[in-house]
Amino acid sequence: MHRRGGKRIRMDDPPPEYVNPMTPATPMTDYGGQSVHEPETPSYSGFNVGAVANSTATEIVREEPEESHHEEEAARSPSPAPTKRITRSRGRGGDGGYVGRLAESPPPPPLRRRGRGGRGRGRGRGAAPPQAYSPPPVLLPGDDESSLYNILRFNKTAINQVVDMWIEEYKTNRESALVQLMQFFINSSGCRGKVTPDMAQMDHTLIIKKMTQEFDEESGEYPLIMTGQTWKKFRSNFCEFIQTLVKMCQYSIIYDQYLMDNIISLLTGLSDSQVRAFRHTATLAVMKLMTALVDVALLTSVNCDNCLRQYEAERLKARDKRASERLEVLVAKRQELEENMEEIKNMLSYMFKSVFVHRYRDTLPDIRAITMAEIGIWMEKFPAHFLDDLYLKYIGWTLHDKVGEVRLRCLQALQPLYECEELKGKLELFTSKFKDRIVSMSLDKETEVAVHAVKLVIAILKMHPDVLTDKDCENVYELVYSSWRAVAAAAGEFLNVRLFRAEPEPAAEPARSRRGKRRLPATPLLRDLVQFFIESELHEHGAYLVDSLIESNPMMKDWECMTDLLLEEAGVGEEALDNRQESSLIELMVCCVRQASTGEPPVGRGPARKHHHLLSKDQAKQVSDDRSRMTAHFMVTLPALLDKFGADPEKLTNLVSIPQYFDLELYTTQRQEGNLTLLLNKLRDIVSVQTEAEVVETCGRTLEWLCGEQGGVYTRCNVARATITDMCVNRYKEAIDEYRSLLEGGETPDADEVFAVENSLRKVSIMYMCHNLNDTNIWDSLFEDLPKCIKQNESQMPPQALVYVVRACFYSVVWSLHELEERLVAGGGAADALSQLHDRLHGYMAQCRSIVAEGRSRALQEEAYSSVCDLLVVFAARLPHHAPALRRLVLLPDTDLCDLLNAAVQRLVFVHHDYDGQDERRIEELHKRRNFLAAYCKLIVYNIAPIRRAADVFKHYIKCYNDYGDIIKSTLSKAREINKLNCALTMELAMQALFTDMLQRHQTLNKQLPEFLELKELAKRFAVMFGLDAVKNREALTALHRAGIAFAALEPGRAPPPHLLFLEPLAEFSGKLLRQDKRQVLKFLDSRIQHSVQWGEEWAPLTAYRNSLLTDSPDERPPPARKHYARRHRGHEEDEGEENPDSDQEHPGTRRKRRKIDRPTPSTDTTPSKSSYSSDTSVAAAPRRSLRNKHQMRQ
Repeated sequence: MHRRGGKRIRMDDPPPEYVNPMTPATPMTDYGGQSVHEPETPSYSGFNVGAVANSTATEIVREEPEESHHEEEAARSPSPAPTKRITRSRGRGGDGGYVGRLAESPPPPPLRRRGRGGRGRGRGRGAAPPQAYSPPPVLLPGDDESSLYNILRFNKTAINQVVDMWIEEYKTNRESALVQLMQFFINSSGCRGKVTPDMAQMDHTLIIKKMTQEFDEESGEYPLIMTGQTWKKFRSNFCEFIQTLVKMCQYSIIYDQYLMDNIISLLTGLSDSQVRAFRHTATLAVMKLMTALVDVALLTSVNCDNCLRQYEAERLKARDKRASERLEVLVAKRQELEENMEEIKNMLSYMFKSVFVHRYRDTLPDIRAITMAEIGIWMEKFPAHFLDDLYLKYIGWTLHDKVGEVRLRCLQALQPLYECEELKGKLELFTSKFKDRIVSMSLDKETEVAVHAVKLVIAILKMHPDVLTDKDCENVYELVYSSWRAVAAAAGEFLNVRLFRAEPEPAAEPARSRRGKRRLPATPLLRDLVQFFIESELHEHGAYLVDSLIESNPMMKDWECMTDLLLEEAGVGEEALDNRQESSLIELMVCCVRQASTGEPPVGRGPARKHHHLLSKDQAKQVSDDRSRMTAHFMVTLPALLDKFGADPEKLTNLVSIPQYFDLELYTTQRQEGNLTLLLNKLRDIVSVQTEAEVVETCGRTLEWLCGEQGGVYTRCNVARATITDMCVNRYKEAIDEYRSLLEGGETPDADEVFAVENSLRKVSIMYMCHNLNDTNIWDSLFEDLPKCIKQNESQMPPQALVYVVRACFYSVVWSLHELEERLVAGGGAADALSQLHDRLHGYMAQCRSIVAEGRSRALQEEAYSSVCDLLVVFAARLPHHAPALRRLVLLPDTDLCDLLNAAVQRLVFVHHDYDGQDERRIEELHKRRNFLAAYCKLIVYNIAPIRRAADVFKHYIKCYNDYGDIIKSTLSKAREINKLNCALTMELAMQALFTDMLQRHQTLNKQLPEFLELKELAKRFAVMFGLDAVKNREALTALHRAGIAFAALEPGRAPPPHLLFLEPLAEFSGKLLRQDKRQVLKFLDSRIQHSVQWGEEWAPLTAYRNSLLTDSPDERPPPARKHYARRHRGHEEDEGEENPDSDQEHPGTRRKRRKIDRPTPSTDTTPSKSSYSSDTSVAAAPRRSLRNKHQMRQ
């Protein structure tokens, strides 16, 4: 790109358009701007590439006749006249041209040609093949073990020794050494062609053409894309060899106007080849060659500077001390170094414009990635030459690449440039043009790209603080809540740089609290963090914000600073925290406590593996140290925090949970028993005073944790737990006794007495959830109120209190089972306890069944439904496996109970509610309904209820897919594992139920009804679940078809049967049947519905179903329609490809392909072949022809 009239380069212009442009990797219109031109090809003599065509994106087939190539060459525009350059020989009066060669610029690419949809054939054409294991290399007959390729491939000799041996050969016979080097590049491309000494004198274009013809057609790989440790090492050796070769030849050989001319000419031609293997290998070689020359240029530049400094030092000496001979030597040396430098720059410029300019938008992503990775290295090492807008624009354009790996290489190339302060001035224009694109890449779908984009934005922020706008920063701020942990951590680092960076304190007196305590340095940062959390308006996601910052900012573990902000009153000149800020700080503090003491990230940010997050030894030690420091601090300060915020339920809920993460042994080792007693007293007071269920539940769980370890504090904590539970039970007994006394006396309890009953029952049910209260003997009192939950037994008992009664009784039964199991394991007598639990269990189940059917309120029905489902799981048939004595307690659902639960799940789950404008309530209700559905599905998954009981759930799979699709699909999968036959029949029952519902809604059925379309989609989803193994599913699929035919053939006296339309969705399963099974199903169909040629349009579903069964029965169908195409030549078979490579049955009429080709396969497994389509058409047409003939006869 030329600089005309001093105007700077338009970096937002699109990439240059060629005479015959290649298909770019990204749309050229992404960048906007007007068309620009490429800079002129540099004047670099010595490279005969005039006949080498730049490759196009569409790789043509190699077997095309040679006349086409001559036609293309005739259409090319002539190359500009060759020019010469200044070299060492010209400086000495020698010949200016390289040996026998003239410089020509690369010609424009040939006309773009399309061949069979743009897909090539053979090695190295089209898209890269999928990665697969490649066998280790072996020597084949005819291979030269001493060749450079085999030496590097088998890694037998050190790279330096290999280069030394080659240099010695070059000094002896440079033509022979050059042939070895050319053979090395050819073989490294996967070509086994031989370069003879005679060929070395040929034009490189002819050499490349001959090598192209010697490729192995049957193979689709070449060394650079082969997998395995051996080939990975070869790629490393390949790159190292090129760089070592240039390094060891940097003082003489690279300037001899023979080696570099021939190598660059060959590699330039190979990089323009339409064979992917040649193009990929040569591009990598050229890029590594340029990187090595950059290193040589740097060393030459240093030597030139040293020579100039020595010359100046010698020249400034006094005349009598000056050595004129030394000055002449230094002048000559400097001139030679400058000539060498100019020559290296010419080579770099030539290769850049002959290879890089064309390959940076190659169709192969690997090639584009190589170019971007290497140009970043050049800019970092040699900024004086490469860090210019002329080169930066290519990285900017490629930021829009469609492939994530290429975008990643661009960002990695830019990262070290923005970290160097000396390069700030050269990046201003690039930053202004491409800053928006870099910021937008922080939202990239590729996680690694997004992470590097955020890191680059951080580097830009440090180098150019004023470039990023507030909107740019806000886009990165939001990423701290990203579900990808690496992206969130990078965004947290951006927050640290932008907002949470501690500024050096001024000389003034530091801030102090009201009582004179000095504020810690992190205090203003924590204030900013709280404000940021409030302004983000994501108050339920504090754990994600903490996870983003906890590893990069020490303020997240500054417990003293946090508690000082909460406990210490604001001093002079300080602004006190308001209520919202206090709540936010407490929430963030508890999130920090949780993550610091466990090391576990929040839900959704952990590893993809199903098992628990595993910590390394260092991480575990760090977590242990953090937990100890946190415990030591909050043991002392937590009682004061509970005392200050005891009236606020929201703050209390968070603060009371902190002891769940304590290291309880520190209470005894650090002599803090007094603080433990103080904490337990605070918990007792909170349970006594608070009425919020969430606060009381958190207190109960904290008590459970404190009493869970048999440590030094267990006795003290157990006494406190007994005191708190007895307090709750005694208050319940007092409240219920007073309430019942009033009712017996004919009085009406007032609001206070009703509240006392409800509040005490709430606390009892919550404490029952975490602690065993059976020793308080309140079962009889609780069970007495269960009959009041039914509508017929109306009472003045508040409905919400009855919900707590049902819940408390459930936990009482479960705790009784736990006690009984422990007693049986210990070997004690348990006959009385077993009988008592049996009576209580069956009595409670009977009451719950009545409540589910006729409960006074929906909340009661929901609670009883959940209790029944859970008890069926707890007391399932596997209960006596470890204790045979528990066999009496096994609960098996009878038919009536299954019907009851099925009706309940339809009533509670599959209902539509309108929550316009109430998103929070809608989400809460959806979560609750999902739990109800999961409770019912567990009965199917654990094989407690028969699989057929899931039919009414499966029928909602399509309609309720967004809300419950994952639960239903998982249940289907588990049901198939239990019994394939029963699962298939259940699927058919679900389709029957959906069809019956449709009949009830519509008098007349047609195929366009939404319900019928839903039924067909349900059948398709069910059919996909049978997979590809038709043999394993044979019995199940046959039974499904028989059941469906029986349902469709009901009421045989009517013509046609009313359920005949059911056969159309049933046909979705026909493609899964084996050929012999299709015949049997067809016979069963004919036995139920008589075949007749007089069928009319109303029998179309039966016709379609028969056709689906006849596709694999040639003896029972008319011959297929004649094909109107000729058989393809074998050479073109691959272009059409296999219609269905994944199917387990070969379709009739489909010719088996000899080779699999590299092309996408269809996502479905039932794609018929062309002949199948023609067969279906002919069979379906037969009844229509009969009807037409009959109609004509009647006329």
